[in-house]
Formats: sequence, structure tokens, C-alpha cells
Amino acid sequence: MIIDGCAEFRSLLMHHVTTHWPDAVIAAYDPVTAGQLPAEFSGAGNDIILLGPEQGVADPLQTLAQFTGVPGFPPVVFFGRDAALCRQAERLGASGSLPASKIPHKALIVALSDLLRTRDQTVSTNNLFVGDIGTGINPLIKGYRLIEKLAVSEHSAVYLARKESAEIKIVLKVLRQNPEMADGIGAFDRFLQEYELIAGLDHRNIVRIHDLGVSDDHAHIAMEYLGGGDLKQKILHGITLVDTIRYTKEVAAALAQIHSVGILHRDLKPANIMFRDDGSIALIDFGLAKRMRLAQEITDSGQIFGTPYYMSPEQGHADEVDARSDIYSLGVIFYEMLTGDKPYLASNAMGIIFKHNKAPVPVLSPRFAQYQALLNLLLAKKPEDRLQRVEEVLEWL
Repeated sequence: MIIDGCAEFRSLLMHHVTTHWPDAVIAAYDPVTAGQLPAEFSGAGNDIILLGPEQGVADPLQTLAQFTGVPGFPPVVFFGRDAALCRQAERLGASGSLPASKIPHKALIVALSDLLRTRDQTVSTNNLFVGDIGTGINPLIKGYRLIEKLAVSEHSAVYLARKESAEIKIVLKVLRQNPEMADGIGAFDRFLQEYELIAGLDHRNIVRIHDLGVSDDHAHIAMEYLGGGDLKQKILHGITLVDTIRYTKEVAAALAQIHSVGILHRDLKPANIMFRDDGSIALIDFGLAKRMRLAQEITDSGQIFGTPYYMSPEQGHADEVDARSDIYSLGVIFYEMLTGDKPYLASNAMGIIFKHNKAPVPVLSPRFAQYQALLNLLLAKKPEDRLQRVEEVLEWL
């Protein structure tokens, strides 16, 4: 059932639904012309309610609160005019929320599919991570209490949570497996690889893993909570030369550890370099990591993963990569910490990838001239012209 006072918006939602479910039976209600639904409206006979922002004289959040206060009311997906309203809607019990101005079709369909699969289940809200409507994540993970949603992607979401048995803050990364989604099974396998790769490592500059759980079509990793923010935030505020050198050394030490056991990170960027409260660095997010000796069937040969700003030339062109690709990414981060700028910019991802491959290594200002030789060796276009082992970065510094 779609409830909104704008005919065009109702038609848009109908189009989203019927393009995926041509036989869907959709009821539409206009609260502007017909008035607000009465308090006794129970939503009976509907699988899902889509609640738009135009509710006539009624506040849409008040309408939502009316619905979610009714026992057994169907799941409500709320469409808000801005992100703040969406957050309020989720606090009021919406099963999910999306911006009304721009509705991502795939995200909506994945979310509705999940709600349809779980509509007959009754679960405790203390144990249910509702997740983000854009990811379709709806896992039941016992023993953890949700505090805050930190990040979402197509297949996974990250939450700040509390482990009830120990009353400590942890970070939960949750992956939903959906074989119907493109690469759904491959993403699930990569996620489980992530745990297998890093759980056995014990290094000060690598995030600590506490627990892994697999249930039905979800898996989760409970990892150390890092309360000091990330390197991306610190770069925005400016980093001293002393701290730039220290941070580079600690990241290099972490890379040396993972490379020594045959792991590539493949998505090294400031957002994946976190800080503990004591100021020490911990490398995170090995979702793209891969043992050098693993076959290509899990990641699909030729598919590009990673962030273009920090990609090596070979990774940007989907060529085979090794430890020298991570060394290149470290060079990009080193330059950004020194200057506050990224070495290569363009209007689109392919433009950035082209510059990584063809543009000259940027020249540092006289203040940092002593590091130009190191930068040249980190950002060399050909892997054979770079430093070959990350330990050499430590030696140079």
C-alpha cells in the first residue's frame, strides 16, 4: 500500500514495484483528498506500507508513529525529504527509509524483498539489527546490542554495537548473502575470507578480531572498536611532518605483516586507516584482501575493486597485482599527508585511472624535497621501478 498525497510520487513508487513484481497488487491512498487514515487503521491485508512525505495536514512522522504504535502493523518504509527526517523515522520504528527526491531502484527492491521474506517473523527489537533500507540487511544477531549505524554498502553494513556478555563496545560488520543479487555469493565468500585472513594476525597496527558468526543468509565479524577516528579526518585538519612520518611507518609495518603471510590489502586508503584512543594506528577493512596464491574464481579475473584515487596503475587496469600495488597506494597516502592534496584528480574515475598510469609523479615543494626520491620510488608507474618490499619504505624513513 502506498500512502502519499502526490499522484506523481505514487505513480513513481508503483513503477519501481511493478517493474520487479509485475503481478503485485498495489493499493494507493491520497491523504490530501481523502483525509488522514483513522487511528483504528491496522494495515491488515498489506504486506508492506510505503509512506511518502506528503500527508496533507498531518506530519508524516506523526502518521508513522500512529502506524508503528499499532501491534502487528505491517513494515513501513518511510520516504523523507531529507536525511534528518529519515533518521527520525527509523527511531520511530520505520523498517527502513529512503530519500524521496531520488529513490535508488535496486536498493528499494532489495529492501522490499527482505521485508517480504521476513514479514511473518516476530523478533525482539533488542536482538534485531534493522540495518539500512538501502542494503536490505536485516540480520538477527544475538548477544549484541546496536548503538549506531556507521556505514553501508550494497552487500554489507557496519554498526557500532555493545557485546552484552562483556559490556564492551565493538564494531559489527554484517554481510547479507543473496544469490539472486549479482555477485551475491562471491561477496559472501570474500567476506568470510576477510575473517580467515586477519583473525590469525596479532599485530599492533592491524585491527583485532573478536568473533565470527554465520546464521542463515548472514554472517558477521565482531572486531575491535577504534574510537580515534580515521586518517581521512586527520588529513582534512592538517597533519604535522612528524606525525606523517609516524603514520606512514605504522601503516608500512602493518602491510609488512600482512604481506609476510601472503595477503594483499588492495583497498588501502585513509578511510581504512583508523586510530585507537591512544593514538596508535590500526589497519582495517580487508574486504578486498586476497591471498596471493588463491585462484581467481572468487574475485572474477578482470574485475576492478578499490578506490580510484589510491589505485596503482596495474590495479586500475584490472591487471594482476602484488605487494607493490599496496606500496603504490601507500605512496599516494604519503603524498596526501604531506600536502593535503591527492596527487591525481579528474572529473571521473576513468580520468583518475588514466593519470595514475600516464601523468608524471608530482613534485613536492622545497619544504619536503628530501622526500622526493622516496615518493618517486613509491609512485613509479611500473611495479618493477618501485620499492619491491614494504620494509624498504621503513628503511628509507
